[in-house]
Amino acid sequence: MFEALTRLFAKPESPVDGNDPKLSVAALLVHLAAVDGTMKDEERRAIRGALMDHYQLDENAVEKLIRQAGQRDAEAVDFYRFTTGIVQLPMEDRIEIIRMMWTVVFADRNNHELEDNMVWRIAELIGVSSRDRTVLRNQIRGRAEQAEDQ
Repeated sequence: MFEALTRLFAKPESPVDGNDPKLSVAALLVHLAAVDGTMKDEERRAIRGALMDHYQLDENAVEKLIRQAGQRDAEAVDFYRFTTGIVQLPMEDRIEIIRMMWTVVFADRNNHELEDNMVWRIAELIGVSSRDRTVLRNQIRGRAEQAEDQ
């Protein structure tokens, strides 16, 4: 037991691979998709598409990234380890991350209050304004509604 405690306290708590914001973003997207209790196929596709488009990843790379993100998310106790590296990115990248999050939220054409709350919390943690967050939410919701009408 003493050895287990020693190993636990000897392990430094650090942000997720601080040099790889892709993993942090992927972990946040994976968590977001499941925050309402289930991850729907539409949300999985939205995560894959967002990561492939934003980071120019092929299918194998994005699948590996999503697996790693799921593991990191399961180990995390809060969002701090994911957001500390992201906050160092340029504002346009942080805004794009919030856009990706809204895309996942509206992928199933349903905005659960837990999803809304998580996007709000992450936007606050990474310094994206309420105005930008709301504008992005309305844009993505509008696109989802248009797609539903077609």
